[in-house]
Amino acid sequence: MTDMRGEQALQLALDFPHRPAMGLEDFFVSGSNRAALQQIDLWPNWSAPALYLQGPKGSGKSHLAHVWQLASEAVIFSAADFDMAAAEAHDGDAIVIEDLDVHSVAGRIDERALFHLINLAKEQGFHILFSGAMAPGQIEISLPDFRSRLRALPVAAIEAPDDMLLRTMLIKQFQDRQIDVQPNLIEYILPRMERSFVGVGQLVELLDKSALQSGRRITRQFAGEILKDVP
Repeated sequence: MTDMRGEQALQLALDFPHRPAMGLEDFFVSGSNRAALQQIDLWPNWSAPALYLQGPKGSGKSHLAHVWQLASEAVIFSAADFDMAAAEAHDGDAIVIEDLDVHSVAGRIDERALFHLINLAKEQGFHILFSGAMAPGQIEISLPDFRSRLRALPVAAIEAPDDMLLRTMLIKQFQDRQIDVQPNLIEYILPRMERSFVGVGQLVELLDKSALQSGRRITRQFAGEILKDVP
């Protein structure tokens, strides 16, 4: 029997609003990332010289940062690679500082250089996009002035994925692996999977590898057998 609800859901996912990313993979827009995208889109009319883009791993924040980098012609630095020499040599271009929280926890950021960069942005009129999974207030910063300045930045937050975004990501991941999926498979998986951006990729990879090893197709029954053993 045809699952009309599943077919409609699949068509909705395939017709899901997306953002052409200027040469990068399309960025799918949903309730979980729309507010962050809108804040990115406000550039160059940001309310402050810098913006902090927050989102969990795999949420698309690096994708969004690169979209902004192309629009603003910004240079990109890992937070661990930006030091005082880079700050002094900066010529006023827009700049992206990625994974601030990861490298701060590891003690690999030059806090004085980053504080100096924010001051330069305010004085010279260029913009900075910081990114990280943690909120600014959760990042351990030793330098009081930088800690205060960072916590005062506006935050563009990507929230946990909603059903429509998870559904779209599942379909996209299967399509990228050239795996045909039936609508009822997606609807079966959705309430039983880890509800995270990373979880989508991990599950599709597990199903693909398990199907190849067993020589079976990825059906609802097969997915149920695999999901039964997923913690």
